[in-house]
Amino acid sequence: MTRRLAGKLRGALADTRPLNTLEFRRLWTAGVVTTIGAQMTVVAVPVQIYTLTQSSAYVGLTGLFGLVPLVVFGLWGGAIADAMDRRTLLLASGAGISLMSLALWVVSASGVGSVWLVLCLFAVQQGLLAINQPTRSAVLPRILPNAQLPAANALNMTVFQFGAIVGPVLAGALIPVIGLSTLYLADAIALLATLWATWRLPKMPPSTTENGTRPTAGLRDVLAGFRYVATQKILLVSFLVDIIAMALGMPRAVFPEMAERTFHDPPGGGIALGLLYASIAIGAVAGGLFSGWLHRIRRQGVAVTVAICVWGLGVTVFGLTDLLWLAVLALAVAGAADLVSAVFRSTMLQVVATDEMRGRMQGVFIVVVAGGPRLADIWHGPAADVVGTGTAAAGGGLAVILATVVTVALLPAFWRYRAPVR
Repeated sequence: MTRRLAGKLRGALADTRPLNTLEFRRLWTAGVVTTIGAQMTVVAVPVQIYTLTQSSAYVGLTGLFGLVPLVVFGLWGGAIADAMDRRTLLLASGAGISLMSLALWVVSASGVGSVWLVLCLFAVQQGLLAINQPTRSAVLPRILPNAQLPAANALNMTVFQFGAIVGPVLAGALIPVIGLSTLYLADAIALLATLWATWRLPKMPPSTTENGTRPTAGLRDVLAGFRYVATQKILLVSFLVDIIAMALGMPRAVFPEMAERTFHDPPGGGIALGLLYASIAIGAVAGGLFSGWLHRIRRQGVAVTVAICVWGLGVTVFGLTDLLWLAVLALAVAGAADLVSAVFRSTMLQVVATDEMRGRMQGVFIVVVAGGPRLADIWHGPAADVVGTGTAAAGGGLAVILATVVTVALLPAFWRYRAPVR
């Protein structure tokens, strides 16, 4: 009995088979370090800008300076990843990200430079990151069998969410001790681990196109990626439902007001605010730790559809309750569901897309993932002023469920999709 229970527990825990592949194990282990370092920089940049200006309006510019290069270079970077050796591109973009962190360290430690210099360095770093991320995802099908891609994506996303929790906490604790500028230096040093792991990868030259020519990375190739999405209903719906989930249902814009007015935090923030911001990531980490069952799911279209509806339901419950513990639990469940959705959507991109298109598809994926929550911020704030924070959040959650069901009903190939057995 005890042995049977232990076996079931092992089956529920994260599937670690991809770690048996040396190349993936190096990348994943290095990612544990570099993700935490990157998240410390995410905290350091707005803190430094506020210190320089004493203005939240300038801090808000980080959204613009981060989003524009993310969109432009996310799309173009995917085309570049299809046109050149992906190992070389990972090394070049990773080294550039590290150099930008070093430059931010020099600016912060020396006190030389203006807020605009900090914003420009941050924008360049985000552009390099937008090239690096789709390339990194496009590498996985070259080093792992298709059957292990869901597990690999779950492991990577768990590390990212873990870093999203630990990095900001460490940054807040370390700034008074070692100073803000040292966070940038720590990030640059941490990136050396990923550069080493990338250096040890085999060469990954681009695949030739169907007519036997080598792909290029011009505007025509970027547009070809969009035309390709339009012909692949599975990929098209995977993007649409993610936009629906994030653009309609991400409620973070109402967290500060709800923390104070609904959950009775003191002005300026308190424990409720911290819990609300952390709850989705905590749920995603928990979902990743118990993701061992994901590799057994072949009806991945069904899994994504159900997961996004669970996300919408969690956000709806969050908007309707005035109990902090229930709000945190609902958001944590939503975060776990979002991880399941993201794992299978990433796997679909890696399996359904041909190798010469994988970089561009991952670039579109990065843009959708980054842009959706920002679209949600734009409408949640004004809606909360008109109908109230809880109603805005709950309405967004219900809209997610309705729009997802309608989209999948109109394009049923997504619902019928089954992962190939290989």
